[in-house]
Amino acid sequence: MGYDVTRFQGEVDEDLLCPICSMVLEEPVQAPHCEHAFCNACITQWFSQQQNCPVDRTVVTLAHLRPVPRIMRNMLSKLQIACDNAGFGCTATPRLDQLQSHLKDCEHNPKRPVSCEEGCGLEMPKDEMCSHNCIKHLRGVVQQQQTKISELEKNAAEHKHQLGEQKRDIQLLKAYIRAIRSANPNMQNLDESIEYNEILEWVNSLQPARVTRWGGMISTPDAVLQAVIKRSLIDSGCPLSIVNDLIENAHERNWPQGLATLETRQMNRRYYENYVAKRIPGKQAVVVMACENQHMGEDMILEPGLVMIFAHGVEEIL
Repeated sequence: MGYDVTRFQGEVDEDLLCPICSMVLEEPVQAPHCEHAFCNACITQWFSQQQNCPVDRTVVTLAHLRPVPRIMRNMLSKLQIACDNAGFGCTATPRLDQLQSHLKDCEHNPKRPVSCEEGCGLEMPKDEMCSHNCIKHLRGVVQQQQTKISELEKNAAEHKHQLGEQKRDIQLLKAYIRAIRSANPNMQNLDESIEYNEILEWVNSLQPARVTRWGGMISTPDAVLQAVIKRSLIDSGCPLSIVNDLIENAHERNWPQGLATLETRQMNRRYYENYVAKRIPGKQAVVVMACENQHMGEDMILEPGLVMIFAHGVEEIL
């Protein structure tokens, strides 16, 4: 379908009119032999009924059509046409080849995207602004977000359940390996190697930490605090074979000679900065593992490691 002739300034050459719709050619194409030109949409619809030229009835099909000559395209492009939004107050008469560019930015275009300035910032066609309600829109946004949050929480719960099952499977496998070892002394070295690798893997997964206030050390944690730290160790993936040993080593009664009393701790405080410590996730506590602290003297470290709990002053090293 072409452009209405009345939209153009001045007279329009008859050669620029479509014989089917009698309007100015839009996306014109040409029959190859008779050279009659038509709007692309008009001739396509015509060919759905019959396969000939609407003007002289010569045989022609959609596949035969070709673009009109450049001179005709130039003539069309120079025509000045009234804006589609003239009925909404636009008085512009751009060239036909610039019409689409003008329509995109025309301030009178009722479908031009505009942003709500009342607070929600929603972009919408200009003619829909009068019926727009910020509260209704934002309520919809919140509902969508709540639905998404619910889905994420559901997925997180499923993943947590799956992770728990996998951890149980791993612990069963470890128990099975230990049972095989106890039945076959030749498996001792293999089991020790596997256990050592598990410990290293866990230690490497923890975040390096520094202690800024060694004076805040809790050297005699009660049973409740020890239970809390034990749960955090297990949740962090600590091998069950060393969890109890580490918790036993959280109390000064089991600490090595260099940490056994307040006096010796004060005397040896200058050596504390040499410890390689790892943060127990979410707690003001660190593990000082023997495998990472071979550089410390025997009076400063225990196998498999020490747990040090603080009132404050534990920071992760990023």
